[in-house]
Parts: sequence; structure tokens; C-alpha cells
Amino acid sequence: MANAKKNKRQAALLGIGFDSDGHKRITKGDNFMLVGGSANTHEQMTEKAIKINEKLKARGKQLETVSKEEFDDIAHEVGLKKMPGK
Repeated sequence: MANAKKNKRQAALLGIGFDSDGHKRITKGDNFMLVGGSANTHEQMTEKAIKINEKLKARGKQLETVSKEEFDDIAHEVGLKKMPGK
């Protein structure tokens, strides 16, 4: 029984905003944590993280159970762009 808990897959989104307007921002939500960024950047990160969770819920999936390809599709649907070579 202990091994079942130990081997359970976990996943979370981490968003880091590198621009700044002097304020420190941290937002935590269901399976995500966002830090930094200007007001605009942080708002955009928050919106996209929430939309990803909504898309996952609509598909009946959890972040830790979705495939890389399906996550890429969801990320694209919410407006995230894949970095070249990744």
C-alpha cells in the first residue's frame, strides 16, 4: 500500500515571469504556481493556467495523466507557443 502512494505520478505547472514592475507576485492554484512578472505578464500567466485546468476538466483528465502530446494540444488551444527545438 505504501508503494502505491509512493509511485503515484504528480505534475504541476510552474510559471515564472521575468519582467518586473517592482511588485512581487505569487499565485497558487489547482496544480499550478506562478511567480514574478509585471501585472500584465502575471495576469496572462494566471489566465492561461486557469484555461489549461478548464480544458483538462472538460476532457476528464488530470495534469498528471495527460500525455505530452495532449498537453501540447491544450497549451496551443489556450495560446501558448512551443519553443523551437522543444
